[in-house]
Amino acid sequence: MDLRQLEAFAAVMSAGSVTAAGKMLGRSQPSVTRVIQELEQELGFALFERSGPKVTPTHKAFMMYGEVESALLGIRNIRQRAQHIAREESNQIKLVAISALAAGLLPMALSRLPDSLRPQQIQLQSMSPENVVQAVLSKTMDLGAVSLPLEHRGLDIHWIGEAPCVAVLPASSELAVHEVLSMELLAQQTLITMANPYRFRRRVDKAFHDAGGLQPRMLDTNTSLIAMQMARVGLGVALVDPFTAMGVPLEGVVVRPIACNIPFFFGLISAFASPLSDVARALIDEIATSAKCLLPQMIMHEASVHDALLQSIYAE
Repeated sequence: MDLRQLEAFAAVMSAGSVTAAGKMLGRSQPSVTRVIQELEQELGFALFERSGPKVTPTHKAFMMYGEVESALLGIRNIRQRAQHIAREESNQIKLVAISALAAGLLPMALSRLPDSLRPQQIQLQSMSPENVVQAVLSKTMDLGAVSLPLEHRGLDIHWIGEAPCVAVLPASSELAVHEVLSMELLAQQTLITMANPYRFRRRVDKAFHDAGGLQPRMLDTNTSLIAMQMARVGLGVALVDPFTAMGVPLEGVVVRPIACNIPFFFGLISAFASPLSDVARALIDEIATSAKCLLPQMIMHEASVHDALLQSIYAE
């Protein structure tokens, strides 16, 4: 027996006639009659005694009705739950990112989603790189945007972006006349950059080492935005990721490229083999598109080159 037969049986039991049951179901009277006859043949006993257009349920029909109603109620609940899941899936997205990308990139990507995919509920949180990874691994967040390295098991890396870091300095600084800042010139300044020695800061230190063992005075902070604010009030020159510098512009500062390429690498991640909603899938592409719009010089890498990129970062 199938769902179509059970629905027809329940409708006839409820309506008291095949004609009325057909109207309830949006089917013709002959169609309902045929389905009921098929069900009776499959069961091996009659469900209704017929007298013209009217039908009278048999004793066995009444015995079956409770079970059929229970089964149909379960099917209706499943349908409603599926609709609810579909609505929830399309109406919410949970994102987590390091502060540079949470402020400088993800809001732009969310704003560029088409109206049909624009979620009504958005959760966007800024965390440390290690906590971003943990939130994605635990599946409390749908997508994460975080700087490399990303060697953790249980992650799907969708793509990796690369863009050079920049210098941010007060608009009134004497250095503002330079179109590009050399490592030698920067080494003479007080510099403000990230404290984490395992990610962006490592590449900054390596760049000065490779430039002749230069050792500038460094001030440490944990976000590019704070570094930029410190530069704005004259505490030094901030060396920051380009997404904060270009995506969260500040008055009173200028942004300058650095002669030596100090790459900023980040990846877009989700939990391995975890199903993604339509919104999440669209955002995977839209975040990449928004990043290219903000930084046309950004290089996009396939996830498969992750290990090679790490070698370029950490090789002595």
